[in-house]
Amino acid sequence: MIHKERIKTLNKKPVGKGRYILYWMQAAQRAEYNHALEYSIRQANELEVPVVAVFGMVDNYPEANLRHYHFMLEGLTDAKKTLENRNIKLLIRYGAPELAVIALAKNACRVVVDAGHTRIQRKWRQCVAKSIQCLLEEVETNLIVPVMEVSDKENYSAGTLRPRINKKLPEYLVPVIHKKPLYSSMDMKFDDFDISNIDLALAKLSIDRSVEPVKNIRGGNVQAKIKLKDFMKTKLDHYADGRNDPCLDATSNMSPYLHFGQISPLYIALKVLGSDSPGKDVFLEELIVRRELSYNFVYYNQNYDKFLCLPPWARNTLNFHGRDKREYIYALDEFEQAETHDPYWNAAQQEMVYTGKMHGYMRMYWGKKILEWTRNPRQGFEVALYLNNKYELDGRDPNGYAGIAWCFGKHDRAWSERNIFGKVRYMNAAGLKRKFNPEAYVDKIRQLQDS
Repeated sequence: MIHKERIKTLNKKPVGKGRYILYWMQAAQRAEYNHALEYSIRQANELEVPVVAVFGMVDNYPEANLRHYHFMLEGLTDAKKTLENRNIKLLIRYGAPELAVIALAKNACRVVVDAGHTRIQRKWRQCVAKSIQCLLEEVETNLIVPVMEVSDKENYSAGTLRPRINKKLPEYLVPVIHKKPLYSSMDMKFDDFDISNIDLALAKLSIDRSVEPVKNIRGGNVQAKIKLKDFMKTKLDHYADGRNDPCLDATSNMSPYLHFGQISPLYIALKVLGSDSPGKDVFLEELIVRRELSYNFVYYNQNYDKFLCLPPWARNTLNFHGRDKREYIYALDEFEQAETHDPYWNAAQQEMVYTGKMHGYMRMYWGKKILEWTRNPRQGFEVALYLNNKYELDGRDPNGYAGIAWCFGKHDRAWSERNIFGKVRYMNAAGLKRKFNPEAYVDKIRQLQDS
């Protein structure tokens, strides 16, 4: 079932008499549990034409580098094989995605695209909507409940969003029915960018190569499902108690796969809901309420990647304390090289550099200390966002933007006033020691570097 509320018409053009339905795969890079794909198949079957899928491989995506492209291409090779098994050709087009879609739309009956809410994703879709001569529809498939169905404005905390989204969940927590395409596009001839050899494909791209791919994680829906199965079998029972201890391996590791749309949050939610694990409620709170709060933030706040995104109380208190004396001030390269006085912060930075992710609890501490150790809060915000987006596999998306903003007061309340932080929540090393053994965390990261 595909709710009509998931579907948004982006232009007023008619359905044409083309040779195929064009599915523009961009934010949902998977061939399963993909509402946009299934909607495309349904429309194609009604019009008695095949589905052709296209992905635009742009090599100047903002802040993306070799690490991100490598993981993404692993996922795309996975999606391409699965789509071929369903008799759907996936074209990889090198160049601006919107131009690739505009060219292919000339022979399409209609175009369907998965929803994307960041600035560049919206820009691409608006360009295509204006330029093509057939209908363009956007289908939300990377959220369990579409943003506008939950709220018509920005929500300022999980507390305000939670009752709104929980009210809608029974309607949207339903499986995706996979339709069989009645017509194949596999024999249709198109120019294609070859990704069968990932290293050769990457060599053809003009991308930032300053950050190496992560060695111990592989992209794609198959790997995502393997990790999810392992999480449910060995970690979910202890998730509520263990998720905030970075010395333990208690988290799902789903965020990189969710970032690239390589696995559906609905698929994950239904799998976890079907278990009898005591940890499932806490996990679903983070997967659904907290994650979709970040999409609400990016959808309604045009300054989501700027200091201006913070609520007025947070901006005011941070600016008021902006000239407070800092005991330590570090330059960007000192942060990047993990050269601060704090071994716990350094370990968190190194974890991100070497693994492409940072434990969630340490990311909060990491961000708070950047606020404390930069000349002013605006600079701190920019440094934190830059490092997060450069090294995290799940950076540059709503979760990443909301996570950084939270360290500076977003989606939080005012606390007791203090130096530098003002009324923004404070964290220190003593707090880490109350939660877990930070020395063991430092040892864990050191061993990771030595291996």
